[in-house]
Amino acid sequence: MSLPFLRAAGAAVLAATLLHVVLIQPNHPAAMTWAALAVLSLEWVVLLLALPVIGDGRTGRLLRGVLVVVLSVIVVLKTADFAMFTSFMRGFNPVGDLPLMEAAFRLLWGSVGLWAAIGAVIGAVVVILGLTASLWWAMSVWARLSLPRPAHLFAGGGAVLALGLAVMDVGAIMARWPLPFNAPGAAFTARVGVERAVLVRDTIADLRAFNELARADPFAAQSGLLDRIDRDVLVIFVESYGRTSLDTPFYAEEHRPLLAKATKRLEQAGLAMRSAYLDSPTRGGQSWLAHATFANGMRVDGQARYQAAIASGRETLFHIAARSGFHTAAAMPAITLDWPEADFMGFDTVLPAADLGYRGLPFNWVTMPDQFTLAALDRLLRNDASDQRLFAQVALISSHAPWVPIPRLIPWEDLGDGSVFNDMAMSDDRPDVVWRDHDRVRAQYRMSITYAMEVIVDYALRHADDPPLMIVLGDHQAAGFIALDERSDVPVHLIGPPDLLEHVADWGWARGMIPEQASPVLPMEAMRDLLLEAFSTAPPTGASLPVTSMNGG
Repeated sequence: MSLPFLRAAGAAVLAATLLHVVLIQPNHPAAMTWAALAVLSLEWVVLLLALPVIGDGRTGRLLRGVLVVVLSVIVVLKTADFAMFTSFMRGFNPVGDLPLMEAAFRLLWGSVGLWAAIGAVIGAVVVILGLTASLWWAMSVWARLSLPRPAHLFAGGGAVLALGLAVMDVGAIMARWPLPFNAPGAAFTARVGVERAVLVRDTIADLRAFNELARADPFAAQSGLLDRIDRDVLVIFVESYGRTSLDTPFYAEEHRPLLAKATKRLEQAGLAMRSAYLDSPTRGGQSWLAHATFANGMRVDGQARYQAAIASGRETLFHIAARSGFHTAAAMPAITLDWPEADFMGFDTVLPAADLGYRGLPFNWVTMPDQFTLAALDRLLRNDASDQRLFAQVALISSHAPWVPIPRLIPWEDLGDGSVFNDMAMSDDRPDVVWRDHDRVRAQYRMSITYAMEVIVDYALRHADDPPLMIVLGDHQAAGFIALDERSDVPVHLIGPPDLLEHVADWGWARGMIPEQASPVLPMEAMRDLLLEAFSTAPPTGASLPVTSMNGG
């Protein structure tokens, strides 16, 4: 065999291998196995048979260009899917998830630094451009193969047959039938694109139904709500605080004794507690979806629904509290940019990171320790000479990734402007070092939840003589590989005066800070109406059922 022939054969094999790897690229971590390399993609068969028939003429180059663009887009979609399944345990939704790119960049910036984050973005762009060029080269190699006419006919017929099978498989998706060719060893890359088209269609239909249900609010225009509450109310979200803290041995061995001890200390101070589990609308991130779900009384399980909820005009719990005589506020140490959505959430006062008075060093992405956030809440809102009761949302973020370094609880009188935390903020290894070892990351995460709960309990004890009603809940579980638990359940605790908590006695929640393991898990969207019914003298009857998710988008 001649050297040119060997070179051509080698190029054809390399090109076919590249196309094979691209087409079998997994979009879910569970599919990331060596066995995936043995999967046969019908699109691969179609390409290898059709490209020599199409040829390298003007029409052939135009068709290859279209194929290269389509395949490149599908590769990006698969990568986005993989990232979303890893972080949030759901697929990528083109309608609502594009705005998450900015949030992901800011998290990366806070974890590894600005220049490293910019470098990662540039690197991703270079990889995409390199992939596009490689796909063009691989298709060109096969398009230039010179085949005799009988072979042309065979290749054309085979391509038509394989394409027919692929089209039938796509049709099964569109019709929602069982996939007839989904046998082991056969994969259909085109499904990713078609599934996204179906998802977009379903998301748009879901949003129409969501907007209609948003207007069906049994508490709209009702007066006399929340009139049983004679004190401040604090809705405290604990970042990444999930059921894993009570169920997974690695976390439960530390967090269960912590909560048992907290129960005794709070009881000795004269406080009552009730605890249960809620089903959060998100996992692994996107805390604002949980915040919106709790406040709106509707399941806001994706960015599209989040924007729809804001635009719907539906009253949140904070709107209702404001017209019931409370001063409503949000203490949000994670907000470092403009937050225009806050204007539609019912807050009289919004305190982002810059307004909380912290002058210490950040803890990587985390702008300030939880203890300082709660102290700033007292200083700026609760110590006001006004007699008006406060109804506030507070986001505690020390338990947000990357979980390094972890602050320590210090005497409250020593907090000052926060510079006392500088040594802690400079301690421990950088996140890029810690995150090389998943076991070490899990240990850091466990410590961060311990710190957050210690701060909350200490804060409640400080105010035991005149306690607020504290509603403490997790926003979501940590990512699955950290939480070691794929459920979306989060703990919720009510802490306050015994007489006030008697109004929720019929909820059936466990006394103390540890929920019953077998107790029903409530949807987080049920909390708004439950609170309004329990703490209002004459709430309306026949409240509508919470709005749930249709498509997980």
